[in-house]
Amino acid sequence: MPSGESPRLSRHRQSAGTAVPSVTSSGIPIEVRRSAKRRRTVNAAFRDGKAVISIPGHFTTAQEAEWVQRMVARLEQRTAQTKRPDPKAGTDELAGRAAELSRQYLGGAARPVSVRWVSNQNSRWGSATPARGTIRLSDKLQGMPGWVVDYVLLHELAHLIEASHSAAFWRLLDAYPQTETAKAYLQGAAFASARGLDGAMGEDQGADDPDAERPGS
Repeated sequence: MPSGESPRLSRHRQSAGTAVPSVTSSGIPIEVRRSAKRRRTVNAAFRDGKAVISIPGHFTTAQEAEWVQRMVARLEQRTAQTKRPDPKAGTDELAGRAAELSRQYLGGAARPVSVRWVSNQNSRWGSATPARGTIRLSDKLQGMPGWVVDYVLLHELAHLIEASHSAAFWRLLDAYPQTETAKAYLQGAAFASARGLDGAMGEDQGADDPDAERPGS
């Protein structure tokens, strides 16, 4: 975290009729970071399972509420523009995608014997049996953004190489650029599902700067 930034989880507050949201529409916590060094730009990104909104330290509560809502809406809008996988995709297509991800991020080291959708996984998004080389993905992933499905698939592919969630396991996922964003998305989707909410939410494609906005510009 850059020095000079003061993090805190945003709570619902009411100021001049404007509420500062505490979570995204899918339940991911919102953390507002004020920085005395930040003068004009407002940024949004997913970090460590939270939607982090960085704002100038001089913002009033009303300005904070306005810009948090605006940037969260921007993240959510992005999901609507993200290509989603075909819910009817068969096992052959899934296996092909697994092979492509293995080549791209794992040097082809993960070679599953089978990859398939299943409907009986209610407590996890995916599972792998390294001894058999099999991977199963929950059909609840169908309809989520492709980069989220890719993350779960890559996660299970990595388990064929490292069975536990060791440091070596997580290093295998370092090259995938959407790891933290996908983890945050899935945490929010699980939160929303448990409460009967719509699981759709937005995302930030990368570093802060491309998503910066200048108030008043």
